[in-house]
Amino acid sequence: MKVVQTKDTLSTIYLDAVRIRNQVFVVEQGVPLTREIDKDEAHCVHFVLYSDEKKPCGTVRLLPLENGKMKLQRMAILAEYRHQGLGKILVEEAEVFSKKRGYNTILLGAQATAEAFYEKLGFQAYGEPFEDAGMPHVHMKKEF
Repeated sequence: MKVVQTKDTLSTIYLDAVRIRNQVFVVEQGVPLTREIDKDEAHCVHFVLYSDEKKPCGTVRLLPLENGKMKLQRMAILAEYRHQGLGKILVEEAEVFSKKRGYNTILLGAQATAEAFYEKLGFQAYGEPFEDAGMPHVHMKKEF
């Protein structure tokens, strides 16, 4: 397994990220494509996890915010690669990336079904639950 990252929205890495997100969010979850691809794409660092066979398996992106914060977004693992610890690898890579660049907090809006996953990685829920793209979500953060 190998995780690579890019800010280049014309790169094959970014296109792999978009393909994964399209499959997971648009096809599986019914999120409108116009909502999935947004104005923040060019401002984010996009991570893609590739299998040993060089197949894209999962993705996540980081959006830099002010005051030492990063926002983790668009976490997606293709169905055939789920429950193998790949999401944990991606989140840990995003955390290392953030720490190395002087960020001290990662924020995210987790689908309610993923709250326990993020809790195991040290994230804490805060604030009121909310709905995004028709699905219940919870605000979460991890400070380091």
